[in-house]
Amino acid sequence: MTQLTLPQFSFKLRDHYLIGENVSFKASPNTSGLFSANGPDTIVIHFTAGSSLHSSVDVLTNADSGVSAHFAIGRSGDIVQMLPTNRIAWHAGESVYAGRRGLNRYSIGIELDNAGQLKAKEDGLFESWFGSTYDESEVIAARHPHQSFKGYWHKYTDIQIAATMSLCRLLCEHYPISTVVGHDEIAPSRKVDPGPAFPMEELRKSLAQSTEKKESHSDKSSERGLHTQIRDKVIDVTSSQKRHVANVSANSLNVRTGPSILSPLVEPALYKGEVLNVLEKRGEWAKVSFTKTGWVNTHYINEISVRLPLKR
Repeated sequence: MTQLTLPQFSFKLRDHYLIGENVSFKASPNTSGLFSANGPDTIVIHFTAGSSLHSSVDVLTNADSGVSAHFAIGRSGDIVQMLPTNRIAWHAGESVYAGRRGLNRYSIGIELDNAGQLKAKEDGLFESWFGSTYDESEVIAARHPHQSFKGYWHKYTDIQIAATMSLCRLLCEHYPISTVVGHDEIAPSRKVDPGPAFPMEELRKSLAQSTEKKESHSDKSSERGLHTQIRDKVIDVTSSQKRHVANVSANSLNVRTGPSILSPLVEPALYKGEVLNVLEKRGEWAKVSFTKTGWVNTHYINEISVRLPLKR
């Protein structure tokens, strides 16, 4: 993968519809209605495994297909929106992540025009399941984490990746997005998209950096910025007459620098039974101290309150 110094796209979101150059809308009837009042908190990235953007959009907007997504992004960076971002799409299928089932109810689905996993031919070309062939320059060889062998994968274009990053950044500004995952992460037994050709970690890092810059600017420009308001709501965790501790309930638990799966990891991971001091809580995240300080998802800890002796 080349260094991701990619062009920026200028998008706006107005009344849950995307506005920008090379953006179009084709309505899909396949929806389960509105998201809950909190809105979507997850983005799921897919590949279409189709022959073109338009053929995939035709499937995603067909009432008989039983599938849909919010956006599809072509190899030239053009975007087709099919559902407003306040409505539930049918892209995740049977899915589980972070203790939640049925990710359609929580997530925005983005489909990328890409042929997916390919098969090597004797003539040096690579073939998709639908019969199209690709030159070696359009393919990477890599092992998917769910597979034991090295496979061949259709590359994404740089401008397609740039459009995806810009769209995800905009969605994070408008909704409480805390998780960005591939379809293969929420349905690992049956899905491999978006596959190793997609720079998922680079996307997460880019979004985390954008979020941190925005929070830093907000704190400096306002006496009570967003971060301060949230912190004040939970500060009584440390100011009460109780000491809040927790033990790790998962076999292994990642620690992050901020209250988001997009935030960088703090090494090492924690292990089942380890005892933590809970310093602060923000939604489903807790700031904890052990030998270091970091944030963990509260789904994987058991909290205990220990009353402190009264000061005389």
